Amino acid sequence: MPKSSPCAFPWSSLWLASLATLVVQSVLSSSYSSSSTYQRSAADGKRPGFMERTLVLLDVNTRSPIRVLNDNFLSLQLDPSIIKDGWLDFLSSKRLVTLARGLSPAFLRFGGKRTDFLQFNNQKNLAKFRGPGPDYYLKNYEDDIVRSDIALDKQKGCKVANHPDIMLELQREKAATTQLILLKEQLSNIYSNITITAANIGGYARSLDKLYNFADCAGLHLILGVNALHRNPDNSWNTSSTLSLLKYGAGKKYNISWELGNEPNAYRSMVGRAVNSTQLAQDHNKLRTLLQSVRYYHRAHLYGPNAGRPRKNAILLLDGCSYVATLLYGRQSEQVEDFLKTRLLDTLTEQINKVTKVVNTHSPGKKVWLGGLGPAWAGGINNLSDTYAAGFLWVNALGMAAVQGIDVVLRHSFFDYGYTHLVDQNFNPLPDYWFSLVYKRLVGPRVLAVRVAGLQRKPQPGRVIRDKLRIYAHCTSYYNHNYVRGSITIYIINLHRSRKKIKLAGTLRNNIVHQYLLQPYGTDGLRAKYVQLNGEKLLMVDNETFPELKPKTLRAGRTIAMPPMTIGFYVIKNINAYACRR
Repeated sequence: MPKSSPCAFPWSSLWLASLATLVVQSVLSSSYSSSSTYQRSAADGKRPGFMERTLVLLDVNTRSPIRVLNDNFLSLQLDPSIIKDGWLDFLSSKRLVTLARGLSPAFLRFGGKRTDFLQFNNQKNLAKFRGPGPDYYLKNYEDDIVRSDIALDKQKGCKVANHPDIMLELQREKAATTQLILLKEQLSNIYSNITITAANIGGYARSLDKLYNFADCAGLHLILGVNALHRNPDNSWNTSSTLSLLKYGAGKKYNISWELGNEPNAYRSMVGRAVNSTQLAQDHNKLRTLLQSVRYYHRAHLYGPNAGRPRKNAILLLDGCSYVATLLYGRQSEQVEDFLKTRLLDTLTEQINKVTKVVNTHSPGKKVWLGGLGPAWAGGINNLSDTYAAGFLWVNALGMAAVQGIDVVLRHSFFDYGYTHLVDQNFNPLPDYWFSLVYKRLVGPRVLAVRVAGLQRKPQPGRVIRDKLRIYAHCTSYYNHNYVRGSITIYIINLHRSRKKIKLAGTLRNNIVHQYLLQPYGTDGLRAKYVQLNGEKLLMVDNETFPELKPKTLRAGRTIAMPPMTIGFYVIKNINAYACRR
């Protein structure tokens, strides 16, 4: 029997794993063909160029899934900094709501590094503070926000708005100025509090209401992080602000799940105060007691605890708490080539193995989530982490997380200032958004084992031939009514600089295939900020209408030809796979 732990919470249905940053070093790779990644066998005596002409034979085990994930596997995250930089006021944008709804069903985690500096205030006529900004526009800008809020109040149901271009231009200026202050806080490790507010008489400063409106209208389930660093002199958790927040949310009948704090293993370095596993267990029990004391939330989910990268202090915390999490930090990627280096795509597997080992030791059966996933840290780099190239990291991370049984992956961030998000500050979808949309439309929660046969040149002494062709298979999403149950979706990442041919074999042969090939659009190559699907550029038709995702039909028995450095999704129609019929 595993030893008992002071931090084991039998009432917690899921554990939240927090991954604040995914950089080049931290992308998953697989070691076995049964784990849905192509692993080639060596062949001697083949002349250069032979490999490019060799068929890869692909089959899938259709009898039973190797994993069954959460229906909300691909989910979203927003950072609390959007309250300070002003973007929270624009979550009512009709276009933003439409884009978020395209990725539903999903969780929306409101949390991150600044979770533990959130303060809830329900006082009426709270003085406005919207951060720094050019004096010449602040008054008119805030008047515009107030007028927008008043107009939204008159709407019934989902409250959505179309913001004037000049208003968005001023907001972008203000956000850029505020981000300099936020970056200074991060570098100095001295953080100011962020106030999350309720509705007041003025009709503005209603950050909680705006956040919930966005989630509810987009079909997302909100997970709200509360401040764990609001502590009493004896280091016990101070619950006053959280209790007010719970009462307000209950009064509004806001369907919210909850999380306490963010990466407690990092508290000592952030604020010079440590919270050990025993104290953390007491804090979570206290929050559970609070939830049970508020009738509306007595059955609400409490996710967590979470932790950072599983180094020594995090592992000690995990060992004491029977929960698991991983937070990966690394250097910033500065070149497109970094996104293609498979040796840098292979480390996240090790991190996941560490934390799942702790979970299996203390709480077998508990689910692991991966939070804060993104292609770079510190806001990313313009024309790099917001381009097609970053999609290799993102799609591969989704594939490997699914293979290793990660229940939910939370993408950081759906929208904010910077270059690591799914949607930019002009409310335009970036390449990672289109990858996510196609993934949501086609990929279901049942993960299937892939069987691959192929050839490669003889490995040279002292060198490791790493996989540059990564293949994953799932049952097709049940939400997609264009395909009957029993269909299979295969997605392939070709990191090679040459075309690769894949021949469907075994149970997959002699079936019609629908191809969704995503390539960079334009002359910028992998630095492109636009994506084409089967040769058609993907653009929103208007603020409420997505482009049609038209597949290209491949006749039964036809070989799949993957162009170099591309990502493709392939639906095997009407295969009637037993694993996918249930």
